[in-house]
Amino acid sequence: MDKLRMQTANKADENFRKLAAMFPNAVTETINENGEVVRAIDKDVLMQEIACTVLDGNEERYQFTWPDKKKSVLLANAPINKTLRPVREDETVPTGADSEGKPYCSSGSVNFDTTENLYIEGDNLEVLKLLQETYLGKIKMIYIDPPYNTGSDLVYNDDFSKSTTEYIASSGYLDENGNRLVENLESNGRYHTDWLNMIYSRLRLAKDLLATNGVIFVSLDDNESANLKKICDEVFGAVNFIGQITVVGNPRGRDYGGVARMHDYLFVYKKSPEAVINLIEDSENSFKMFDSLGGFELRELRNRNIKFNKENRPNLYYPFYINPATEDEHGLHEISLEPKDGWIELYPLESQGVNTVWRWGKQKSQTSVYKG
Repeated sequence: MDKLRMQTANKADENFRKLAAMFPNAVTETINENGEVVRAIDKDVLMQEIACTVLDGNEERYQFTWPDKKKSVLLANAPINKTLRPVREDETVPTGADSEGKPYCSSGSVNFDTTENLYIEGDNLEVLKLLQETYLGKIKMIYIDPPYNTGSDLVYNDDFSKSTTEYIASSGYLDENGNRLVENLESNGRYHTDWLNMIYSRLRLAKDLLATNGVIFVSLDDNESANLKKICDEVFGAVNFIGQITVVGNPRGRDYGGVARMHDYLFVYKKSPEAVINLIEDSENSFKMFDSLGGFELRELRNRNIKFNKENRPNLYYPFYINPATEDEHGLHEISLEPKDGWIELYPLESQGVNTVWRWGKQKSQTSVYKG
């Protein structure tokens, strides 16, 4: 009979194996403080292989850090001795308790063996670790809505050394999904630190779950948005930042003093450059013109702003060639970027005595417009 594995993967061990596979000559052995022979990475050999500058000690550098950041990394990498278990239709399982000790209970699953959906109740940091083995690199989209850290939010307490009873007695309570919670008051000296430690470890684990073409959406308000952007730039890479979407939640606004807030933010990142965001197509009902490719509308390619002109944007000043012998029902003509016999050469129009320019360079025009 197969034995059930009760320990999640050690992320630090996995990272070591990846590094060893890429640079086997940097792998060595040394003696630790207990006199034991242990594996190690030769930093000098590794730096020679990647030919980069090494910063030591207190040398100045650009970085985003906070107290306990290293502990947050260790927390994300450390394995746990737990596993997932199904809750059948006729079962109820306590998943947490409120501040008075009253338990929350999960309801049993319906058609557990045949359903194609999965809903997991438990501490989300532990669940993220438990999902690593089965869903590592397979998830296409993740959406998270973490505590906003408004000054009275409950944030996750990641001290796993205490029992459930000790948590309730000393630091807060568990929510209905089993998340360990503690009130993070603005008067707390670790106000930002606690929130950063909470979100950092979870984002690191979430990234590993994403497929190569996967994306993640993180919802937040103003309170920690600047810090979230820096953390996500570090975890996912600034080059993989797709955008920051404004989500209007209350058109009337919420008055917290100063300017009333009527929106939150949605930060969007991709796992790698391979991820492509699909565009939302315009409804066919909004178009008045159609061709074999579908509906379309006319937009002027010429830049009307005379601040951009032939003198300071020479790369945007070039001719199109128009075939006067061809004209469709919309009054449009065949065009080309190469001169042809009988075709008319067309430059951007002059405006106020200034040679204006196109909005696109010639290379973009070659790939974006129909070439005759």
